[in-house]
Amino acid sequence: MKHYAEVIGDPIAHSKSPAIHGFWLDALGIEAEYRAAHVLPEALGDYFAARRDDPNWRGCNITIPHKQAALDHVEDRGGVRESIGAINTVVRAEDGALVGTNTDAGGFYAPISAMDLEGGHAVVIGAGGAARAILFALSRVGIARVTILNRNVLKAAALLSHFGLKGDAVPLGSPLPPADLLVNASALGMTGQPPLVIDLSPLPEDAVVYDAVYAPLETALLAQARARDLATVDGLEMLIGQAALAFELFFGAEPPRDRDDALRALLLR
Repeated sequence: MKHYAEVIGDPIAHSKSPAIHGFWLDALGIEAEYRAAHVLPEALGDYFAARRDDPNWRGCNITIPHKQAALDHVEDRGGVRESIGAINTVVRAEDGALVGTNTDAGGFYAPISAMDLEGGHAVVIGAGGAARAILFALSRVGIARVTILNRNVLKAAALLSHFGLKGDAVPLGSPLPPADLLVNASALGMTGQPPLVIDLSPLPEDAVVYDAVYAPLETALLAQARARDLATVDGLEMLIGQAALAFELFFGAEPPRDRDDALRALLLR
């Protein structure tokens, strides 16, 4: 049998990860596969137990809702639990152990790496696994203030404290401050999920609006931002960025990023 990696989540049908990794495997002529597996929360432990015994399994990417719970089933050799507090990738180490890591932070930051965020103000919507990676990245670039919008304000406030960020935690639906960067790190606006209802009018003309949701690619949030001629970053940017880091861990080769335009065209079909 071929070596394989996969993405796990609940739901999982929306995932574009198999198409991304499949594109790179074909481009490089690597004899391997990348799959999608629907794993319910109560089956997460059994999933990792079964994959641990499968010598052809190279690892997995992790999406909603398992990014924090998966830490309890794999080794944490890089201190991810203490730093980010969530994983989005598990790889089989040379000694056979299953080791968790996080490529979301790097994938998130790559599209905005040229943006000067030092001393700036960011708004993050959500307080789950993706938000943790995003807050970790923001804490490393000298951001002065972060406002988190979340249903559970106490959970959001705890994240600010965990990452050593100054700012405030406010209920979802609160008016936006005039921030430099707005990031939707929640599932709101995703196909099959409730919409993200938000008024972007408080944002300045040079603000950047970043939506980590990629299904649909043109979310209502991005459409509203573009109607105001605000700069935007769509969910495929983060998805492809984090996938590239994971691909090298799974298959031992750098993906052909010079073919990103062709990849995006494939994903938009």
